[in-house]
Amino acid sequence: MTVPELKIKDLHVSVEGKSIVKGFDLTIKGGEIHALMGPNGTGKSTVASAIMGHPKYQVTGGSALLEGANLLDMAVDERARAGMFLAMQYPSEVSGVTNAEFLRTAINGRRGEGNEIPLMKFLKTLDKKMDMLEMDQKFAERYVNEGFSGGEKKRNEILQLMMLEPKFAILDEIDSGLDIDALKWVAKGVNSMRSENFGCLIITHYQRLLNYIKPDVVHVMMNGRIVKTGGPELALQLEAEGYDGMKAELGIKDDETVEA
Repeated sequence: MTVPELKIKDLHVSVEGKSIVKGFDLTIKGGEIHALMGPNGTGKSTVASAIMGHPKYQVTGGSALLEGANLLDMAVDERARAGMFLAMQYPSEVSGVTNAEFLRTAINGRRGEGNEIPLMKFLKTLDKKMDMLEMDQKFAERYVNEGFSGGEKKRNEILQLMMLEPKFAILDEIDSGLDIDALKWVAKGVNSMRSENFGCLIITHYQRLLNYIKPDVVHVMMNGRIVKTGGPELALQLEAEGYDGMKAELGIKDDETVEA
């Protein structure tokens, strides 16, 4: 079986006419977990939103190839069906739709007409994944994210990831606002996905999540592009020296940082 590959080449993105991402290059293969770090306002979340097709973000150049097909030429739902998944920094509430209904509809949408998941298989899988994340079974019948705490919303995002089993996931600050217990649940879910058929990009500010999900590669993004790449030790360097230390090392001026 061919290992999937996501190749982002020379990506440029603007928001309301302002250039935010300025030549972003990244290749992730199945079996790899990459971490993308950088100061606020450097374009990390813009990359995620543009790849997934958010209409606010205008791609002005470059490509994002998933197994050779350019995601940027696809509609948003086609990108999801092709195997992409985004865990959002601020998950939306969906009133009137239960988690179980939402997940089964999403799974069947990806599987296609005539290949829907059998109900009993779906329920059995859902129970298993919720048990792994230590989620109360009542969550399945609650409306999507409605009345959820921040930690519950993030855990629900990971449940969706585990149920949908995409080829590639982008986790946009999935650790934001989480306490240690919630952080461990998130990490447990992501680590359970590790395989040659799954690749992941974790966007984060902090080393603490990477204590639980060990990345294969760490990238530092500044001024709309990746300025340094290394192993897990690079995140530890950032933790010790901060972004100002990295800027000094690379000769980057403060006024070169863009706004998100």
